[in-house]
Amino acid sequence: MYLEYWQLAAKPFEPMPADTAFYYPGESAEGALSKLLYAVREGRGAAALAGPSGVGKTLLVNRLTRQLGAEEEPATVIHLVFPEMSSRDLLAYLAERLGAPATDSHAPGSIEESVRRLEALADANAGRKQRPVVVIDEAHLLEDCGALETLRLVTNFRSGGKPAFTLLLVGQMGLLSAVGRRPTLDERLDVKTLLRGFTAEETGAYIRHRLLAAGAERELFTGEGLQQAFALTGGYARRIDRLCDLALVVGFAERKPEIGAAELESVHRELVALGAP
Repeated sequence: MYLEYWQLAAKPFEPMPADTAFYYPGESAEGALSKLLYAVREGRGAAALAGPSGVGKTLLVNRLTRQLGAEEEPATVIHLVFPEMSSRDLLAYLAERLGAPATDSHAPGSIEESVRRLEALADANAGRKQRPVVVIDEAHLLEDCGALETLRLVTNFRSGGKPAFTLLLVGQMGLLSAVGRRPTLDERLDVKTLLRGFTAEETGAYIRHRLLAAGAERELFTGEGLQQAFALTGGYARRIDRLCDLALVVGFAERKPEIGAAELESVHRELVALGAP
């Protein structure tokens, strides 16, 4: 819609860009990524990634998945995005997605059958360098459905003397509190890391990086506009993307030569009026 006006080859602020060139290596994200890669590569049993909504946790998990998939012996990554299941359904889901061998159980889908399948999978993976990775998104919701205890038991599966899987719990800040109320699970988390929003300097660099990746050949946001973008979004990637995308739409409609602080403030007021988070 506005690409030709701003002389862009692609939309710069898509929330989940397929092109990895749009990824901005912020300090917090790169630190968290390093810790999670360590947990997987060293065959640790469990790790947790927590952060506020909209800070970029899913994007970081996608980058982790890409890096693991590009290694000499790629790790199988299972990503569960709707975790509110019963223990029976959760175990059956994991067994199926991980490709655990079938059994001759007379109770298919039962907890007993799923456990046997996961045990067989652990035995089959004993010689592999990389263990499967099980990512549980929105893991802060697991406390209400009682699945945290089930996941603790999943970490009991062993393969060649090491945990059979690396369990990665991803959720909002309440995740750490929920895990802390279960010391037997908390002590099994070998890595816990927080993802924060961008700093003011990183917010400006993020916006410039996205525009450059989209083909921008000149500055589209003023220096004051970049500072205002941080003030209005707190450095949260999702908020930045929404604000800047709409600002480019409005700037195109009003034939603005660039986006400044006043334009961003006007767009922000509209987003707040519409109830956008």
